[in-house]
Amino acid sequence: MPKTQPAGLLVASFAQRPDLRDKVFAPEIQSAVPEFMRHDPAGALYYGNGQLDHYREFGLVAVDSAQPDRPVARAFSVPFAFGDGTKGREELPDGGWDAVIRWADQDRRARRPATAVSALEIMVAPRLQRRGISRLMLTALRDNARRLGFADLYAPLRPTDKHREPLTPFADYVARRREDGSPHDSWVRTHVRAGARIVKVAHCSMVVAGTIAEWSRWTGLSFTASGPAIVPGALSPIHVSLEQDHAVYVEPNLWVHHQLG
Repeated sequence: MPKTQPAGLLVASFAQRPDLRDKVFAPEIQSAVPEFMRHDPAGALYYGNGQLDHYREFGLVAVDSAQPDRPVARAFSVPFAFGDGTKGREELPDGGWDAVIRWADQDRRARRPATAVSALEIMVAPRLQRRGISRLMLTALRDNARRLGFADLYAPLRPTDKHREPLTPFADYVARRREDGSPHDSWVRTHVRAGARIVKVAHCSMVVAGTIAEWSRWTGLSFTASGPAIVPGALSPIHVSLEQDHAVYVEPNLWVHHQLG
């Protein structure tokens, strides 16, 4: 495993370090995202029982060289067919994260050759965030896709800071620029600085639905009225229906394209 500078991390695929795959789902890293995000059913096609075995070369783990058996970050990606004449694959899907996982699953089952890779997540242990590790993992994802013979890496980005403004329309938020012309959001800015091109908004990238009791368990909140509700960590309000005993969260993301060739 080559040493990744300057954070002193060792980065490997799960094909190289299968012993670490289950460890990256420990609370130390898993706590980096809100609980409700772990209940998107499309995720089971990638993270479900035995599914990760199909994508061992596309998942990465980082450890500190001083503690090589304790993961500090993870990155997952998935190969899929795009722009190859496959019907319905002429443009990136509005369904974003959910859709590209479904596409990859369909491709694998149909034995359709993949032509591109999509990043799915980069997650860093909260105690080590804001130290540049996410940027290093992005570089590692780019290098890994290139190593596997791909010239294109896409990503349905979850803007890091959008949860602080859940009522701001997503398109307005991602269009915001700093004085130097770079994107306002720090994670979008990181991708752009790494060479990514912004493609479009994925309006329905993740969909999480549950009963009122489930949402209360996921968030620790009580829901006493129907209508939009603000949930910590969500990029936009969830939609609550006490009458139907459910709440639904539809998360928009931002498609970007890293050309690797």
